[in-house]
Amino acid sequence: MFHKAMVGVEQRNLQTANSCFSDSFIISILSWGVWDAVRHPKLFYHYPLRYKNYHYLAVSMRTKITIATDSFKGSLSSREAAEALAEGVRSVVPECEVVVVPVADGGEGTADILTEALGGSWHTVATLDPLGRPLEARYGWHNGLAIMDVASAAGLTLLSPEERNPLLTSSLGVGRMILDAIAKGAHEIVLGVGGSATNDCAMGLLEGLGVRFFDSEGRRLRGCGANLERVASIDLSGLSSELSERKIKVTLVTDVTTPLCGPEGATRTFAPQKGASGSDVERLEKGVNNFAEVVRSTLGVDMTTLVGGGAAGGIAAGLWAFVGADIKSGVEEVLKAVGLERRAEGSALIITGEGRIDSQTLQGKLPIGVLAIANRLGIPTVAVGGRVLWCEPLQRAGFKEIMEATPKDMPLREALKGEVARENLRSVGARIGWLLLSEVCKPR
Repeated sequence: MFHKAMVGVEQRNLQTANSCFSDSFIISILSWGVWDAVRHPKLFYHYPLRYKNYHYLAVSMRTKITIATDSFKGSLSSREAAEALAEGVRSVVPECEVVVVPVADGGEGTADILTEALGGSWHTVATLDPLGRPLEARYGWHNGLAIMDVASAAGLTLLSPEERNPLLTSSLGVGRMILDAIAKGAHEIVLGVGGSATNDCAMGLLEGLGVRFFDSEGRRLRGCGANLERVASIDLSGLSSELSERKIKVTLVTDVTTPLCGPEGATRTFAPQKGASGSDVERLEKGVNNFAEVVRSTLGVDMTTLVGGGAAGGIAAGLWAFVGADIKSGVEEVLKAVGLERRAEGSALIITGEGRIDSQTLQGKLPIGVLAIANRLGIPTVAVGGRVLWCEPLQRAGFKEIMEATPKDMPLREALKGEVARENLRSVGARIGWLLLSEVCKPR
C-alpha cells in the first residue's frame, strides 16, 4: 500500500513541478571580484549597503536552486534548515528560484515528511519516553497506513545529556504506539528507525507488543540494554496475532547499513553517542550477542547477519526477527516519495546537508542519496554540515563543495540554539550564493 500511495504522490509532483526559470535580474558585483566575496561572505551578507561607489556588472541570470537537507538534530527541522539556507542564497541572488524540499533519511522527522507527502493526518497516543515517563507522541495516518518515527517515543532528543544511558533506556514506548495503530485498524506500518536513545535490540518494543523475556531462573525481565545479557528464554504467546501471523506488513526505513554486532556494529558505533562509557559498550556488546543467540535458538533466525540490523540500537534486527519486517533505505524511500528528482530538474545547483558530515555520511545518509540524484541529472551539489569532520573518502565523494556552517570557535551548546543555527545557515547560504555568481561571472 505504501508504494501504491507513492505512485499518487509522484503523479502530483509531476503535475505541480515548478518552472525551472525565473526573470532576468541585475546583481551588483564589486570591482575587486566575486571570488573575494566568496572568501568573505559575512562582509557582504551583513553590510551590503556600505559599498556604493564601485563599478557594477550586469549579470543576466535565469536560474533555479533546489535545497534538500536533513534536519539539524537538536536545533532545526529539515524545512527550517532549508529555509534558512534559502534566505542566505536570496540575500545575494534575490530573484533566483529557490525550491525547498523537506526530506529525511529514515531518522528523526521521517514520519513528518512522508505524512505530508501522502496528504495524511495525525493521530496522538499516550505512551512512554525512553526512561518510562509518560509522553504524548504522534504518528501519521493515511488509509490504514501508519507512519511512525522511533524517535517520537525513544528518541535521543527526548533526554537531557545527563539522562542518556543506553543500559537503562528502552524502546517500550514505540511498542505502545504500534499497538495503538493496530487497534485503530492499521494494515501496514512504516517505521523510521533512526535517532534512538536505545541499544536494546527492540527488547522494550517487543515487550510493549506482548513478548515476554525471562532470565535463567524464570524471572521476567524489563526490556532495556542492561538486561540483554540476562535473557535466557522468550515467550511469544502474548504477541498480537496480526503481527505473529504476518497479517500486518511492517516496513522499516533506515538511515544506516550498520550490522548488529562486531567492530562496526550498532553498539560500538552508536552507543557512545547515546551516553555509553567504554565499559558500558563492552557490556552492551556482550548482551547483544547473548540476545542474538537466544533469538537464534528460539526463532531459528540469525540477527547478526542482517545488513542494517543495527539501526536504532538493533530495533531493525529485532523487528525483522520477530515480525518479519522489511528493511529499506530511508533515503531512497523518502526521496522517491517527495519526488526530488523531478522537482530538481533544471536546477543550476542542489544544496543538501545534515547536522554533522563525517565518514558516516557515506553509509546511506541523506546527502549521499541527494548527490546520487544530482549526478544523474548532471547538477553540481554543495553539502552543508553544522560540523564537518574531514576524511579522505568524504573528499572523494563528488560534492562540488562541502561547507561547515558553525564557526570553529563556537561551543556546541551555543551552536544548537535554534536562532544561532539559523543565522549560521543563512551565512553559509549567502556564501553559496556568491559561489554560484562566481561560476556565472567566470571568464569564458
